[in-house]
Amino acid sequence: MDALTAFGLFAVTAMLVCYALDARSHWWGLGFAAACLLGSAYGFLQGAWPFGLVEGVWSVIALRRWWNGRASH
Repeated sequence: MDALTAFGLFAVTAMLVCYALDARSHWWGLGFAAACLLGSAYGFLQGAWPFGLVEGVWSVIALRRWWNGRASH
């Protein structure tokens, strides 16, 4: 396993963990947004620009959800 593959594995594992724990605290939503950003970087670095683009959009959506939801916590 090369460094780029390890980075991608870390990014998608972090996304999974943060998504699974999102209901416990709004901070997991921020973690999910950051993990999506890492996933986006992985996609672009790997050369899979559609994956990188979609993960970047997910990062913006998750960040917006976190921003709008923090007042309710």
